[in-house]
Amino acid sequence: MGLQFLFMDDNTPCHRTVAAEQLLESEDIERMDWPARSPDLNPIEHVWDFLGRRLAARTLPPVTIRELLLALQDE
Repeated sequence: MGLQFLFMDDNTPCHRTVAAEQLLESEDIERMDWPARSPDLNPIEHVWDFLGRRLAARTLPPVTIRELLLALQDE
């Protein structure tokens, strides 16, 4: 990621534990300001939603991990 980057998380409690805070601080990692409970602002949430809808719309949904991997790659 290079020497300068900005860390983004979604403010979930597991990302705000004392241990997580201490790790980021010890590594001198700057955290982006982010509103709590706002998955709609995170673009990857839209990708996961799209993929979930596409998989659910299949006539034969994947039932094994291998089928799921292939279906996700196909979509």
